[in-house]
Amino acid sequence: MPANLPYIPERIVVHLGTPNANATNVSVTFPDYIKNVASSEIFPTWPEAALRANIYVQISFALNRVYTEWYRSRGYDFDITNSTQYDQAFVYGRDVFANIANIVDEVFNNYIVRRGNVEPLFTMFCNGTTVTCEGLSQWGTVPLANRGYTPYQILQYYYGNDIDIVYNAPISPNIPSYPGTPFGFGASGNEVRTIQVQLNRISTNYPAIPKIVPANGIYGESTTAAVNTFQSVFNLPVTGVVNKATWYKIKYIFTAVKHLSELTSEGLTEEEIENLWGENLRQGDYGQRVRSLAYYLNTIAYFNPEIPTVNSNGVFNSAMDNQVKAFERFYGLNPDGIVDFRTWQMISRIYTDILNNLPEGYEGATAALYPGYNLTPGMRNDDVKEFQTYLRVIGQNIEGIPVIEATGYFGPETERAVMIFQRLYGLDPSGIVGSPTWDALAKEYNYIRFGTERTG
Repeated sequence: MPANLPYIPERIVVHLGTPNANATNVSVTFPDYIKNVASSEIFPTWPEAALRANIYVQISFALNRVYTEWYRSRGYDFDITNSTQYDQAFVYGRDVFANIANIVDEVFNNYIVRRGNVEPLFTMFCNGTTVTCEGLSQWGTVPLANRGYTPYQILQYYYGNDIDIVYNAPISPNIPSYPGTPFGFGASGNEVRTIQVQLNRISTNYPAIPKIVPANGIYGESTTAAVNTFQSVFNLPVTGVVNKATWYKIKYIFTAVKHLSELTSEGLTEEEIENLWGENLRQGDYGQRVRSLAYYLNTIAYFNPEIPTVNSNGVFNSAMDNQVKAFERFYGLNPDGIVDFRTWQMISRIYTDILNNLPEGYEGATAALYPGYNLTPGMRNDDVKEFQTYLRVIGQNIEGIPVIEATGYFGPETERAVMIFQRLYGLDPSGIVGSPTWDALAKEYNYIRFGTERTG
């Protein structure tokens, strides 16, 4: 399941006023927040089915604010207000009703979704007497409960038959979605795919923004073009880099065009938030991403004696764990041995700094170092021509690998040859030249041309 499915925040920050009011923020546990809201919005003497239906609504409303980062994406430092003009009632310090508190303790980690969607439903509601609306009528739940409606049937009455209840959602600290470090061309990972998916949807409403195809988590030329245009359209500095301001502006506009914080939400699907790149890397992991990590770190280690060189053979073993911790310590990161997006970005930045400061003629006639970003079909540049040169020499010497021309254009013939090479050398046959593929190409090329040892 995607790691970025909705969760129940351990705590929620409530602004005691309208959004722009100079008012106090208070942090309370999520169950205590819901107990307070329920005790402020409804009456403890109502039938239990009515109480439960209203509490489900209050939970989902608050979770929608948290999940969409409705206020934080607008630059505020809180999750929700206590203004009924914008959100729901919350009276800081008030007593709560015992029967309401008992129900909240039982159901606080359950919420409402539209069937097939991920985000907590924006459960619009009103009191049903002085104010009416398209959503639930708080007072209207009472006669329905007295007629024998269950809480779920009451919710269906107001929100339709295509709603579900998510039970026992996980509880987690409320961590901002921004990954904590700017990223741009050459980056890869789930955070990249997030902004690709969101920009593609935004481009439907703002067609000047080009589509990113495929949305594969690789920050290449098409992603750079889309980010540049987005920044221009929404009056941000045009850098092609996703910093905190750009990240949250993208999220803000995405939520708006999808109506995610409206009862008429277009809906967010699991496919849209799927983590194609897996989770953070740590000891015990293995595969292509570990091979890529080893390539970067061993290159950095060659130039930095504080970082040990490791032969991991694609396994995140104890030696690599020590290598990662040494890197994290040296570059001021938390030395926990876990390679999250921030650590990846630091590794990439240090590697790029090394590339940009190599002495002239450093490599001699041997293969160049990996250029620091994925080479994908459709690209045309000198780095493509470089790897095509290696692949052409290999094809002239290894049966089964096509002999291609080194044109600098990554076309279908080159993609096919790359995939054949990847299969023969035990790599993921993606047709994309990342660091493991470049490394294998370079080593084979160096062996054929100069007799150097095949290592790794």
